[in-house]
Amino acid sequence: MFRPLSVYIGTRYTRARRRTLFVSFISLTSMIGLALGVLVMILVLSVMNGFDYEMRTRVLGMVPHATLESPVPIDDWQALAARVGKHPEVAASAPFIQMQGLLTHAGNVQKTLINAIDPSLEPQVSLIQNFFREGALVDLAPGEFAIAIGDKAATKLGVKVGDKITFVAPEVSITPAGMFPRMKRFTVRAIFHVGAGEIDGFVALTNIQDLARLQRWRPDQVQGLRLRFDDLFKAPVIARELVDELGDEFYSRDWMRTHGNLYQAIRMEKSMIGLLLLLIVAVAAFNIISTLVMVVNDKRGDIAILRTLGATPGQIMAIFMVQGTVIGVVGTLAGAVLGILAALNVSRVIAGVEQLIGHKFLDSDVYFIDYLPSRLMTEDIVMICGAALLLSFFATLYPAWRAARTKPAEALRYE
Repeated sequence: MFRPLSVYIGTRYTRARRRTLFVSFISLTSMIGLALGVLVMILVLSVMNGFDYEMRTRVLGMVPHATLESPVPIDDWQALAARVGKHPEVAASAPFIQMQGLLTHAGNVQKTLINAIDPSLEPQVSLIQNFFREGALVDLAPGEFAIAIGDKAATKLGVKVGDKITFVAPEVSITPAGMFPRMKRFTVRAIFHVGAGEIDGFVALTNIQDLARLQRWRPDQVQGLRLRFDDLFKAPVIARELVDELGDEFYSRDWMRTHGNLYQAIRMEKSMIGLLLLLIVAVAAFNIISTLVMVVNDKRGDIAILRTLGATPGQIMAIFMVQGTVIGVVGTLAGAVLGILAALNVSRVIAGVEQLIGHKFLDSDVYFIDYLPSRLMTEDIVMICGAALLLSFFATLYPAWRAARTKPAEALRYE
């Protein structure tokens, strides 16, 4: 099969010979360094993508994109929902009431935020129905004072489905016998596990009519509307537009205020870590320069002979560019394959290690999820491999240029 002279000689120079064993070893280490750089970059960016995805699907899938609230109970929330639904960016809405307090059972106490919802409308604005371990949203029937809690709260309180727990509101009732805290008995009808400690431990769900009664409101009165938008990143702008349209009696809160700092931190960390890891790839590519410089010094006699046989400076330059490119391509492809395999299996490997040593690396009390996620994205692989190949190509230019400038008479003087 026909091969150009530069390709034939350049590929031969990458294979080991006794006389050039050390140079070939340096070439091998350059390939390994480049492969490790690409592997680590793919793996780390996949993990960061996993955190980003879990943040958007789990945490942001549980909290509303925005809420419309009023300082006083809203009487006709259906009319408000119909008015808000006319906005082209609003995908769905559902009523809610929120109330903070304490849950107690058998001497155990857990602080909580009760979200009172309409079980038939809540799936339109939340993904909570996907995370129930026991029970379901439909079990939160009105009039039964049923409650759904996270598994962490259930463990701390020592309760299971069917048990009674007491909700203590941060208000007191004044009676002839004195002041007493407002308390209400609820029945645990469902337990969910989202994987986010702040939700599994501190959020509870109940029927909106039951909490309205506890608030001494009419059953049809609500605190506000939970909204879901077609594009969650437009939530602050759309929420302001809705408030401007509805008037001063309403105010809004969006997810950027409650969880925006965490999400922006993940995005910034991904960018900064990607930049730092790219520098590792650049260092590995820089090793190609030193490898080729050593090859050029070792092959000065060969270069001089080729020049005397009629090889042009361009062909000499192409020979060493081919050799450096081969190193870059092999190292990048090896790193890409290993990185893809590592990214696809890192969650299972870490879970196995955690089970083996009996220690959780990610505690849901500290982090918003309790396992190491990984999400492999094609665009990241293309970007990483493209950057590695580009850096490898640029690393060949200087040594190849030096080889092309070799003067045959000086190189052969001591041969």
